[in-house]
Amino acid sequence: MANRYKVDHLVLPVQALAVAKNRLQSLGFTVAPEALHPFGTQNACVFFTDGTYLEPLAIADPAKYHASVKMGDVFTGRDQAFRQRDREEGFSALVAATEDARADHERFSTSGLSAGDAFEFSRPVRMPDGSQSEASFRLAFAASGSAEDFFLFSCQRLQALPGDRTALERHANRASGLKEVVLFSGDDPNAARLIETVFGCEGEMSPDGDMILASGNARIRLTGKPAFSGQALNAADRRGGGLRGMGIVFSVDDLAVTEAVLAANGVSSAEAGGRLVVSAAPGQGVAFAFEEK
Repeated sequence: MANRYKVDHLVLPVQALAVAKNRLQSLGFTVAPEALHPFGTQNACVFFTDGTYLEPLAIADPAKYHASVKMGDVFTGRDQAFRQRDREEGFSALVAATEDARADHERFSTSGLSAGDAFEFSRPVRMPDGSQSEASFRLAFAASGSAEDFFLFSCQRLQALPGDRTALERHANRASGLKEVVLFSGDDPNAARLIETVFGCEGEMSPDGDMILASGNARIRLTGKPAFSGQALNAADRRGGGLRGMGIVFSVDDLAVTEAVLAANGVSSAEAGGRLVVSAAPGQGVAFAFEEK
């Protein structure tokens, strides 16, 4: 489909950003300096050469955060709901890159999938060399009515992140980007339609019964099973509750190097179907897997 949207980034709520940074570094990722949002949250992102990134997200200023929730801001409201329901860490939002978030908001509203008003914000960006600039974004939100723990949004970069992120995109584990995003359907009848609407793609059933949706740059797998073979569903997944973020597969150019980095840093991994799988841990709220391109 010519107008398929690309995955922009994944939002990963964490309880403590310092713990998340340490965990991600032990997994072989280069982590960007911390950045504050005007609504009380803080991130320390992991950027990839394919243009995608991970956004570990913590609450840095509770007063600003709760004021934002009280004002009805969708981003903080959904984040609070995620944290309050059953845990502080995990994978809460799948984000599409867009050139027109206002048009996306209208599209989501017409489809009956809007999760609330679009909004704009800016935040400072600090590079490893100490230089600082500002990035600005406009977001449009979408969710299924039964999805209590998960939502999608499109992100328009009004003032882009700094162009030269070469140092931040170089990772010891040889990861270059996202290969697959695994979502748990949670018996949500609208889950596939939600993803198709946001990413402008059509899902196809795989031989093992999963729904595969091809965004413009990464595969999205919608499943009712554990994210990776050898793992089990947790209690929250078994009770349903709608769409949930469940696992992330990273593209690497040399899996042997990845395995060596994990082992050197004391991170346990297991081989499963040609992938190295690392179970969730403090600072890493969902399972990660690494697979060669």
